[in-house]
Amino acid sequence: MKGTGSRQFRYSELAAATDNFSDDKKLGEGGFGSVYRGFLKGLRIEVAIKRVSKGSKQGRKEYASEVRVISRLRHRNLVQIVGWCHAREQLLLVYALMPNSSLDVHLHRADNVLWWPVRHKIVLGIGSALLYLHEEWEQCVLHRDIKTSNMMLDASFNVKLGDFGLARLVDHDRGAHTTELAGTLGYMDPECTVSGRSSTESDVYSFGVVLLEIACGRRPTVARPDGTLIHLAQRVSELYGQGRILDAADARLDGNFDPQEMERVLAVGLWCACHDRDLRPSIRQAINVLRLEAPLPDRIPPVGRAAGPLPMPDSDTGHSSGSTQQLN
Repeated sequence: MKGTGSRQFRYSELAAATDNFSDDKKLGEGGFGSVYRGFLKGLRIEVAIKRVSKGSKQGRKEYASEVRVISRLRHRNLVQIVGWCHAREQLLLVYALMPNSSLDVHLHRADNVLWWPVRHKIVLGIGSALLYLHEEWEQCVLHRDIKTSNMMLDASFNVKLGDFGLARLVDHDRGAHTTELAGTLGYMDPECTVSGRSSTESDVYSFGVVLLEIACGRRPTVARPDGTLIHLAQRVSELYGQGRILDAADARLDGNFDPQEMERVLAVGLWCACHDRDLRPSIRQAINVLRLEAPLPDRIPPVGRAAGPLPMPDSDTGHSSGSTQQLN
């Protein structure tokens, strides 16, 4: 960790920063443990402190992965680790606080719409982060859990990809893949659920799902009245085949978007989410199209079967209910 800009903290420093990890400071909780808001007086910065549960074997494994991977990365669209602590059988990670929480919170809020220029900036930021991870860093980094809840927003709504607990490093000149099942259903490459094989192509698939979620304002999977799940990509693919892809745009935007940008985000989302990984673009190809530096492909293969109409939105949120499951 030397020379990375991050540092080791004493447990007492982090306890003081969070009022001894009081419930009032808790930002969230997951299978790994809890996240707390804190203020480091010595550095005069607000931070988010992830405390791993003592009994969580997976959490301890993810802690080691985060320290090993993210502490070495430097990119404007990646969450920056401030430091870590391993004391009193406690494992803690310290990050710069992202005051606007995660992207999924803003996409699925009923009381506030995230407008298109902000969404488009986020799309390009996520793509830039993935290009860095896959092609521009000294090793290829497979994130393996790309989803909107792992994308944090700073005070200016710049996106920062985080949560590298499932990430793996592979050499550029070797087959960039792993064989351990990881990810979140709905965002996970279908082939991964069968083979467990993660790769740059599976990260690209997840990126495609995120693009569709951002453009449509809907979660990746929605439940029909009969309980069956329909993937968002299926419905967008159907509209694309009918020449009506812009009809998939989030209705809450009320048409206030650049049609060319919207078409490209939706079409690239479908291209990335193609079930045949050999037909997906590289992240560089996807970014070039999103930046209007390359044309869209003439034809994007259909995604699965025709989905039919999406279910009616939930009355309390204005969006269809989703279903995702974490796999570690």
